Amino acid sequence: MALVSENVMKLFRGSGQSSAPVVPQKLNRRSSGMAEISRLLNSQEALCVLDLGSTSASNIQFLTEKGHKNYSEDLLRASLDPTLRVKDEAGNWATDGKRFLDENLTYGNALFDIVLCWNLPDYMEESLVKPAVDRLWSVMKPGGLLLAFFHTRDAGPDAPCYRFHITATDMLEMQEIKLPAVNRKDDKNSLRLQRVFNNRHIENLFRDFASIKFFLARDNIREVLVVR
Repeated sequence: MALVSENVMKLFRGSGQSSAPVVPQKLNRRSSGMAEISRLLNSQEALCVLDLGSTSASNIQFLTEKGHKNYSEDLLRASLDPTLRVKDEAGNWATDGKRFLDENLTYGNALFDIVLCWNLPDYMEESLVKPAVDRLWSVMKPGGLLLAFFHTRDAGPDAPCYRFHITATDMLEMQEIKLPAVNRKDDKNSLRLQRVFNNRHIENLFRDFASIKFFLARDNIREVLVVR
């Protein structure tokens, strides 16, 4: 009887303990586009790289250990600034694109050898995408490379938005982006997939660039490598 009582007491003691917080699983993906970028990073020194995501210690370490200069700018977060939302002449809410470009991507012309655009076009406000790409064309050097990820239609509208951290020459660690609630005037879901670009749309988006190359991955992502 004493043994039974002891076991029962252990059961009750265990049930009263709070469970440990669940640690989000880290996802990894192999990137053909990153492998192409790494070839340039390995073949030249002192390149200028623009990382259009939140500051990543992994990316900074990967680039600086190879002797390159890294600039980080979280353009997605900047595009969600609720103060950018204004009413147009018809009384509809719209994003102030002019102010957005006045406050972001304010670099000199032909500065960057590489731009890591990641999945920015798929999640950014549609009216800002083409102006942002045109500005990137201006701040990139001729012959510079831009890497971007685009979802296929099979990904679905609720595809999570990830931040990408470079862990090897062709490997990326994916971390889902969790932004605090944003008090937008139109109550729009800030991290919802905004659209799906088909190949023709992507080619039109980068029509001023010299060339474009597609890599189709298994996770409903098309990697696009563009040459300025």
